[in-house]
Amino acid sequence: MRVLVTGASGLLGGEVARLLVLQGHSVTTFQRRPSGVDGVTDLTGSVSDDDAVRRAVAGNDGVIHLAAKVSFTGRPADFDEVNVEGTRRLLRAACEAGVRNLVFVSSPSVANSGHAIAGLGAEPGDPARAHGDYSRTKAEAELLALAADSPDLRVAAVRPHIVWGPGDTQLVERVLARAACGRLPLLDAGAALIDTTYVDNAASAIVAALHRMEHVHGRAVVVSNGEPRPVGELLAGICAAGGVPAPSWRVPGKLARAAGSVVEKAWLLAGREEEPPMTRFLAEQLSTAHWFDQRETRELLDWTPAVSLDEGLARLAEHYGSP
Repeated sequence: MRVLVTGASGLLGGEVARLLVLQGHSVTTFQRRPSGVDGVTDLTGSVSDDDAVRRAVAGNDGVIHLAAKVSFTGRPADFDEVNVEGTRRLLRAACEAGVRNLVFVSSPSVANSGHAIAGLGAEPGDPARAHGDYSRTKAEAELLALAADSPDLRVAAVRPHIVWGPGDTQLVERVLARAACGRLPLLDAGAALIDTTYVDNAASAIVAALHRMEHVHGRAVVVSNGEPRPVGELLAGICAAGGVPAPSWRVPGKLARAAGSVVEKAWLLAGREEEPPMTRFLAEQLSTAHWFDQRETRELLDWTPAVSLDEGLARLAEHYGSP
């Protein structure tokens, strides 16, 4: 197929584009800076630009849409412009260009109101209950995408849960940086059971959705490794791989959530660009259970994760040169 991948300069988008190239597809990537992926036609531009989006989409059979504003803080209008309006532009361009299949890469946070999730599937996205502007706008964009599903343009949403791996700046680098300077607490003793997704597994599931569109179109599926672990154990594993001490000091989750709300509001009022040390959403992620039933996902996608959590941590250690 001829496939467009948006957001291929990121960890997951780049891995998706590489996998498609390996499978023999003709791949075009579209993002604000070069993707760095060998074997693709690299286009630079923004999903905020109608003309650039149309040029990127033209001539493709399939689209995998990963481009998004991903942050714990920022102006709500910026999230709306990229995540919601950017998706709207892409859908419109895909319809005009006769694209057959579109995979919208979403997030389980679109259906998470801050309560513990234990063994659920892909609950409906709910912008009104989602916490934070990233989750809210991804929920709105997912609803737009799934509403566009039709016999002419088949659309599916894939929600990878907490993607990580070597080169990850969203989770791994932040964990290591904060742990190295003693600024990474364990909330509620790090006992919350959470699942994550090694980047290779997330990429292969997204590509599987493109190939299995007849089974999954019109639906959302959550993707994870299917290996829930206590968050303290996961953080310790990442820290060991990166050669820094694991977090040992503890903070009550309720206190961290309250403090996170105050900090993110102060960050927004001050117009600060860097990520705050804590937000309510981050505190929720570190102090509440969130793991998902993977049986339906694996059946629909005819897919299983190839890299276990322990193997992923071993690869991370190799990346950082840790023994």
